Amino acid sequence: MASAATDHPLERLVFFSDAVFAIAITLLVIEIHPPHLPHRVPDSAHWQALAQLIPSFVGYFISFAVIGLFWMGHHRAFALARRYDPRILKWNMGLLALIAFMPFVTAYFSANLGERVPTVMYSVTLLLAAMLNLKVNRTATSPPIVDEEAPADQIIFVRRRSLGVLLGAVTAVATSIFMPEFGQLGLVSIPIWQRLLTRRNTVAPAGKTGGLTEGVA
Repeated sequence: MASAATDHPLERLVFFSDAVFAIAITLLVIEIHPPHLPHRVPDSAHWQALAQLIPSFVGYFISFAVIGLFWMGHHRAFALARRYDPRILKWNMGLLALIAFMPFVTAYFSANLGERVPTVMYSVTLLLAAMLNLKVNRTATSPPIVDEEAPADQIIFVRRRSLGVLLGAVTAVATSIFMPEFGQLGLVSIPIWQRLLTRRNTVAPAGKTGGLTEGVA
């Protein structure tokens, strides 16, 4: 963790980012419209109406988990940051733009479960977000932004988890193209990739981040 307080511009960037993540993750459930049935209809009618929303519930929980993963990675990376550098701003804004776009692609995917175009669109959106997420996290954990005393093993951990999200998104895109009905199962590979990549860290001497190299296969 950073050994000193972060500067004001960096704090503003983090607060704004947290707000976008929070709004996007909240809008996911707003896209699920509760069924409106006539008064005193049988209970079975309510169960049937709820059953018709199952694709929307599936999309909600998948996207909630995915946005949560992006936020956790963002949080870990900026917990190691100390100074603001303007070069990170455009990459961070690009990432937030895609996070804010997630409620739309989630609703589109949920309404057309198993169809190739919406499934590929959903997966490609995640892939683009994962690419920007990797860039943001690497920039936040590199000089001059990163705290000089940030442990090298934590920096490698953050970077490799970001790479795991990217590889999981690539898996989802490939699955969506060839087997759209199973497209989102590719996202299940994210924790597997992360586990494989973080199992062995190539660690520089503690507290030294300059010239940090990663032995990522």
